[in-house]
Amino acid sequence: MTQIPDVTLNDGRTIPQFGLGVFLMEPGETERIVSEALELGYRHIDTAAIYKNEAEVGAAIAKSGIPRDELYITTKLWNSRQTDAHTAMRESLDKLQLDRVDLYLIHWPTPEKDTYVGAWLDLEEIQAQGLATSIGVSNFMPEHLDKLVAQSSVVPAINQIEIHPTLQQRDAVAANEKFGIVTESWSPLGRGKADDLTSPVVTEIAAAVGKTPAQVVLRWHVQKGYVVFPKSSRRERLEENMRIFDFSLADDQMAAIDGLEAGTRVGPDPRTFN
Repeated sequence: MTQIPDVTLNDGRTIPQFGLGVFLMEPGETERIVSEALELGYRHIDTAAIYKNEAEVGAAIAKSGIPRDELYITTKLWNSRQTDAHTAMRESLDKLQLDRVDLYLIHWPTPEKDTYVGAWLDLEEIQAQGLATSIGVSNFMPEHLDKLVAQSSVVPAINQIEIHPTLQQRDAVAANEKFGIVTESWSPLGRGKADDLTSPVVTEIAAAVGKTPAQVVLRWHVQKGYVVFPKSSRRERLEENMRIFDFSLADDQMAAIDGLEAGTRVGPDPRTFN
């Protein structure tokens, strides 16, 4: 079984650096895919209330027989529930068939609503109650983090943001580092909407190291220190994605991928999405 390294968070806890994301995974397929991933050795699953598949993730966990302390489960608070976080958390736990999650995130800052600081204070209470081991945010830009940290007592452990070679969000990563926040990459392969996997830079590196373009890009994330959780519905791709810990990219290869920055978003802009 592949040994997946852990990353230490600013609250002293750890998170597996690699996992499975279930965004846009059909509820009818989610249980099967998560079950297959767990069979293959995945132990980190990232879901969210808005994905509408928490119940299927929970069913797969329950059927797996894997001890709870060997799993790392993340879910997220949706935008319309920022003033109702306690109830939303209980609903997620019921669907997941769990008494706690390992990580609970505010999904988006939704700056026009200006409710994310109040939601964060609720997450602090949720953590104190033992319902979430660690708490964090998703899609928070530097100004959102500055406001949050200034008005609360707990610094987020994680900020999950869109990152792939053609959108590296270096200002957001630098803000995370300033506060000791670990960066998680969503859409780490560009979701097929960007040139991340077809770039000659990536394909030439893949040929040189004997790996697929996807494995090269995922390895780039890992060597950056990011936590990464690609989505796949195919067992062979689940296996392929995991095989990124038996090789390394050289400094010049990392620099070449760094040079692909193009500002290409495949998801919404957190500064305007509400």
